[in-house]
Amino acid sequence: MTENIVWHHHKVSRAERAQTKKQSPCLLWFTGLSGSGKSTVANALDRKLHEFGYHTFLLDGDNVRHGLNKDLGFSETDRVENIRRIGEVSKLFTDAGLIVLSAFISPFTSDRRMVRKLFPAGEFIEVFMNTPLETCEERDPKGLYKKARSGEIRDFTGIDSPYEIPPHPEVTLDTSAQSVDQCVEALVQYLQDRQLIYSRPE
Repeated sequence: MTENIVWHHHKVSRAERAQTKKQSPCLLWFTGLSGSGKSTVANALDRKLHEFGYHTFLLDGDNVRHGLNKDLGFSETDRVENIRRIGEVSKLFTDAGLIVLSAFISPFTSDRRMVRKLFPAGEFIEVFMNTPLETCEERDPKGLYKKARSGEIRDFTGIDSPYEIPPHPEVTLDTSAQSVDQCVEALVQYLQDRQLIYSRPE
């Protein structure tokens, strides 16, 4: 099927695009239960990095399903395809020199590993939102846990579908014990320590 498709090499390299932006491209992959704080922390970090002058882009699970992945449902096959597409899009954005933030439940280790393999070593940063199920269910921002408990929704992660805890995430956060600002500070410090960002305003 792909024998007549030829890869075209760009005249402007990935490194050159990143150098123009004075940053190192990477993907922060926020994973965790619904209500764990993925989108909230990712949005806050996106705002902070923008204020610092870095070039970023945020991909959110719900938003992507309104456009790129609106043809996908929530079957196991569709969930895998959802993550595969996001991984490929994230790679394109990092090839453009951006710092990408992706907020997806992504409950399965194999799916997250699939995305990690798309990136050079050190550029995939798994951020595990280790907020307890009880806290997530108390928040229930979309009313999904209530529907899952009543049987209106099937195969809901954390209720009747498993969430596979990342064995070795680069960063672990818990919004039941840490404020959003504390989470953002931890992530900014991680990026500085790994020299993925070089400075921040005083």
